[in-house]
Amino acid sequence: MAAASTAIPTAAEAWRETLPRRGRVGILALIITESVFFSIFVVAYIFYLGKSVTGPFPKDVLSPPILNTICLLSSSVTIVLAIRALRAGSIRTFGIWWFITFALGLEFLTGTALEWHRLIYHDSLTIRTNLFGTTYYSLVGLHALHVTVGLLLILLVMVLTMCGYMNDRHVERTDVLSWYWHFVDAVWVVVFLTVYVVGR
Repeated sequence: MAAASTAIPTAAEAWRETLPRRGRVGILALIITESVFFSIFVVAYIFYLGKSVTGPFPKDVLSPPILNTICLLSSSVTIVLAIRALRAGSIRTFGIWWFITFALGLEFLTGTALEWHRLIYHDSLTIRTNLFGTTYYSLVGLHALHVTVGLLLILLVMVLTMCGYMNDRHVERTDVLSWYWHFVDAVWVVVFLTVYVVGR
């Protein structure tokens, strides 16, 4: 009887271990939801493409942000290297790669801000100028918002690392955060192709 009573919790624990972790389920749910949200904005941009009555038009003012794109996509590589270092227990290497990830993301956001400054003050394209301005700032702005949120989370982890609170027990949480960052990068590929390739 005693053997049977001890076997039940063991089986229950084994069953719990096969379940996906809450963090992974949560981030997957967020990614799916946000993917649908972004899809609506992409479809709206494509639908209203070429329907602006007045200028400026995409071909007149947009140029592909190649450097920004390279920096953002490279940050997906650096965040993977950071997590590998954390998994191996090398906190210093983790901190270096994590900082590089933050710097690359910050460069992307700065480049977007500079592009918007040029479009607004030099090309007179605002969100109220025409349909192109409305859909452009809505789509690119939504992505920039997600990059900002990701950068704030990365900054938080960076501060915790500098204060000595990070160790290999936090691999799972940083890995979940990296999924969000990979999502932001993947969305940018779609936005880049939609706005700067197809949209021009």
